[in-house]
Amino acid sequence: MANPTAAMLVIGDEILSGRTRDSNMYFLAGELTKHGIDLKEVRVVNDDAPAIINAVQALSARFDHVFTSGGIGPTHDDITADCIAAAFDAHIDVRADARALLEAHYKATGLELNTARLRMARIPDGAVLIDNPVSTAPGFTIENVHVMAGVPAVFEAMVAGLLPTLIGGAPLMSQSVRVMRGEGEIAGTLGALAAEFSDLSIGCYPFHTDGVYGANIVVRGSDGARVNAAVTRLSQELDV
Repeated sequence: MANPTAAMLVIGDEILSGRTRDSNMYFLAGELTKHGIDLKEVRVVNDDAPAIINAVQALSARFDHVFTSGGIGPTHDDITADCIAAAFDAHIDVRADARALLEAHYKATGLELNTARLRMARIPDGAVLIDNPVSTAPGFTIENVHVMAGVPAVFEAMVAGLLPTLIGGAPLMSQSVRVMRGEGEIAGTLGALAAEFSDLSIGCYPFHTDGVYGANIVVRGSDGARVNAAVTRLSQELDV
């Protein structure tokens, strides 16, 4: 049975402008791989309601899971929650359980739960909260879309709590072979290997160091024995 599929939607002008380097995609990809969920697409959109809504609708229709990052904070440009609600035609407002979490948090820290902070308790009807052990303000899941913060520490904590609740498949395993030859020299061998091991993913990633061309060949798959067999064959064919 094929593994569940996923897409990631990264939301924020700061990513597209180059002001902020996104690290959440790298983290999520690794965690999904370990959980047996295949990340198939990553899309980045700006803080524009139609763009977010259209992306959510398209990705949620195509993949088993959609993970979003960014845009659920207290400021005027944090519009993700409203856009997710609109994508599913769901009503959104301050919800009692989310508000209670924020009230307890800000009481403990001695800060005011003002109007801006209360925005983080706005949750679409029918959504399930995603725990935030770092800064309390929750994410949420509605349908097959998991909505999380953009701050890396918070995003990572949310993912850690969410993934055990999702049904995964067989974790992907990978092995790599380093070859000190150019791609043109090994392309034929790799093509034949890919045809023989069509159930595996075989990628060629070139590098250039100290005036020498080479490539890292990465073999991935959910069947460890098949991965081992492909790597053994590759090593024999390329004499490495």
